[in-house]
Amino acid sequence: MKGRFLKFSGLLALIAAVMFALSIGPSLLADGGANHQVANPHFGVSGGNVNDITARFCCSGTLGSLVTAGGVNYILSNNHVLARGDQAAVGEDISQPGRIDNNCALPPIVADFTTASPLGTNVDAALAQLRTGTMDATGFIEDIGTISSTVKVPAVGLAVAKSGRTTGFQTGTISSINTSVSVQYQKSCGSGKKFVVSYTNQVVINSSTFSAGGDSGSLIVSNNSPSCRQPVALLFAGSSTTTIGNPISEVLNKLTIALGSSVSFVGGTCTASVDAISDTPQLSRRAVRLATNAMRSQEVQLMSQPGIIGIGVGAEDAVAGDAAIVVYIDANSPLTAKVPRRINGVRVKKVYSEPFVAY
Repeated sequence: MKGRFLKFSGLLALIAAVMFALSIGPSLLADGGANHQVANPHFGVSGGNVNDITARFCCSGTLGSLVTAGGVNYILSNNHVLARGDQAAVGEDISQPGRIDNNCALPPIVADFTTASPLGTNVDAALAQLRTGTMDATGFIEDIGTISSTVKVPAVGLAVAKSGRTTGFQTGTISSINTSVSVQYQKSCGSGKKFVVSYTNQVVINSSTFSAGGDSGSLIVSNNSPSCRQPVALLFAGSSTTTIGNPISEVLNKLTIALGSSVSFVGGTCTASVDAISDTPQLSRRAVRLATNAMRSQEVQLMSQPGIIGIGVGAEDAVAGDAAIVVYIDANSPLTAKVPRRINGVRVKKVYSEPFVAY
């Protein structure tokens, strides 16, 4: 879910608020997101579609970053944040902060929903045309600053950062790339039919602190050079121990198709000279290619097994610089997935996680 909040009034409001805080863990209550949940002209902060509300809950996500196309500025976030999961009409109001941080009342309007790449097109991305004078026209992201407009290709071991509504500024390391995942959605805010959307070639960060419910829409940027942060991925889903992002190049490509005009980031043009400053060694292109080919040979078979929710390419723990196939297993599944130790000579690692949810 994008993030739930309380019922409008009375004792049920308090009960709902407490239940929500417990359901997503202490990160919601951490100081890290304090500046991101109030009126703030920067990006990487609370916001969403004002119609993303039901009788019991109101939902919001993160207004991730600023992009431009044809001389017009747009807010970049997720389809399920701005477009209510393919349900929004063009022109629907986008607010900052989101209703979730305004006691479900109507907050100030900063943009108008414009377009989205439909769910099922391998990205969860949407645009809303920015209203003049409402947010920082330089694209400044809270706690990150002005980013580079030059995107960076995701790589295992790349140090990354993000600024989001719930957990604020957090850093991490890319754990797997080329990852296929099954992500659960819900039709309406806090209610409605649940359904699963499949994705391929996604970016995964294994961390219990990098994101939480409400951080969807955050821009994941490189963190190898604090003076030159480049767009890497668009955060859209995860679990209590995992964050998933769409590779940013594909996001831009799909939104360019949806909008009918070339979409690019508002920012500088720097490129960082160092690829990583994390403890995870970078993998060679050859190692990644061999592991990816091996993974693809059994991907359909493995992903069809109950309990397997993802498969990608990561780093081998035992041998520095060697690639491994990473299989993500639903820790709550009563069924035991059958996972080989090696596929075409490439070691397989099992990572247990709660189901992946668009939040």
